Amino acid sequence: MVNIFAKRMDFDTPKNIKEAAVEALHKGYTHYVPAAGIPELRQAIANHVSQTRMIDVGQDEVVVTPGAKPIMFFGILALVSEGDEVLNLNPGFPIYESVINFVGGRQVPIPLKEENDFRFDPEYVKGKITKKTKMIVLNSPENPTGGVLTRSDLETVAECVEDRDDIFIISDEVYSRIIYEGSHESVSSIPNMKEKTILIDGFSKTYAMTGWRLGYGIMRKDIAQKITQLMVNSNSCTCAFSQIAGIEALEGPQDEPAKMVSEFRKRREVIVTGLNKIEGITCRKPRGAFYVFPNVAHTGMDCRKLSDYLLNDAGVAVLPGTSFGEYGEGYLRLSFANSIENINKALDRIGEAIRGL
Repeated sequence: MVNIFAKRMDFDTPKNIKEAAVEALHKGYTHYVPAAGIPELRQAIANHVSQTRMIDVGQDEVVVTPGAKPIMFFGILALVSEGDEVLNLNPGFPIYESVINFVGGRQVPIPLKEENDFRFDPEYVKGKITKKTKMIVLNSPENPTGGVLTRSDLETVAECVEDRDDIFIISDEVYSRIIYEGSHESVSSIPNMKEKTILIDGFSKTYAMTGWRLGYGIMRKDIAQKITQLMVNSNSCTCAFSQIAGIEALEGPQDEPAKMVSEFRKRREVIVTGLNKIEGITCRKPRGAFYVFPNVAHTGMDCRKLSDYLLNDAGVAVLPGTSFGEYGEGYLRLSFANSIENINKALDRIGEAIRGL
């Protein structure tokens, strides 16, 4: 079986990061540390975000968590109550809809349309803001589409909430360093938006550290204190020696992340070109992340049946677009965090299977 739906990256964590963790173990970083994260890492994160998003961030606005998911969960848990409305990109990362439902909120999907390069319609967003709106969830570069929001898109969101102190934004930016055209834009860098935003980022994607479980959130001090309480009562703290590795990741050489993005760019060309050669499939070139979201509507099968067919008959594991929301119908998500050899093998099998329909 060729698995091209998984998020797992085939790159190894850079050597300098692993060595920093080994040294930390020998130095005794094997015990409890502060729930919000060790001060040295929080300061390194504050410095990094200040430089990359052009905002002033202090370490008391940083909360370190075991991966980025706890910030997603804690942020919604802390700020959304039963009956509150949350605008959420669709198709989008499934955890958001799941947690919104868990806390009793009501998801208001924001369609991401292929004809708009998987960006949202600004007027549509404006029309969905109501008195019950309490949060807007953004993700750019986006999973599963690989779409990237522009400065103009984010300014639209800022306009929608500028007079509403009760609306918060979660901005999931975990793929911010994996971008192929243009540059990453953060809603937090728009004037007056930092105080309304919980910015989420981490180490998993940029530094191939998926198994280290190391992420963080940037938010107002008062919200950071509440999120830290949730950390205390759930995880106690994030692994100590992983946090030392995180410092090295941010402050050490950045050659390996750059090499990974360069390799992803090559793989993107291979998978997009290959998919567009298969009759019944069209695929836009993603501007970020390491996913493609091909349109398979003309194959004559709904996306879930097609994904099952490809798994059972072609031995290729992909995800149906509806795993990411109702507006994912007619699409599949494939990951190119895999070797070109495996990508080509998968493309050959998919092509043969589609021809057999």
